[in-house]
Amino acid sequence: MSRQGNCYDNAAMESFWSSFKRDSIDSIDPTREDGTAAAFDSIETFSNRVRLHSALGYQSPVDFENQLN
Repeated sequence: MSRQGNCYDNAAMESFWSSFKRDSIDSIDPTREDGTAAAFDSIETFSNRVRLHSALGYQSPVDFENQLN
C-alpha cells in the first residue's frame, strides 16, 4: 500500500472502471436489475472474451487462460 495521495495502488481499478464506463455507456438501464444484468453481460461477453488486454500480450483473458492449458 502506498501513502495517502499516491494513486499507484488504485491504478488497476481506475483503469478497469474507465474502460467499463467507456465500453458500456450506451447500455445504461433505468432499474437496478437491468443495470446489474447489463454489467454482467458487458464483463462476461465483451471484456473477458473479446477485449484485448495489453498486459496479456494483446489477448483476451479467455484466450490467455486457454493458452496455458
